[in-house]
Amino acid sequence: MKRITDILKTIPLELVFWIGALIGIFFIDPYGPQHFTLCPLDNLGFHWCPGCGLGRSMSLLTKGDLQASWSMHPLAMFAFAVIIYRIIELIRNIKTTNHYG
Repeated sequence: MKRITDILKTIPLELVFWIGALIGIFFIDPYGPQHFTLCPLDNLGFHWCPGCGLGRSMSLLTKGDLQASWSMHPLAMFAFAVIIYRIIELIRNIKTTNHYG
C-alpha cells in the first residue's frame, strides 16, 4: 500500500487535470442542440465570448471532423496541440525526476 501511495504522490495534479479534460472533451456531444457550459460570460448573460465553442470544436476534432471543427472555432487545433504538448512535458518531468517540482 505504501508503494502505491508513493507512486501517486509523484503524479502531478496538473497532469491528472489535463488528461481528465481531454477525456471529458472526447465525451462531449458536439452535435447536440443543448450543451453544458462553464463559460462565466455566457452564465452572466453575454451572448459573445472569444472562447465559446472551443470545447465543442475540440470534441469535433477528436471525432475527425476537421472542417466542422475549424468552422466552429479556428483555435481548437492549436489548443489541442498545446494540451498534448503539456501532457508530454509533464510525463517527461516525472521520468527525469524523482518528484514533481
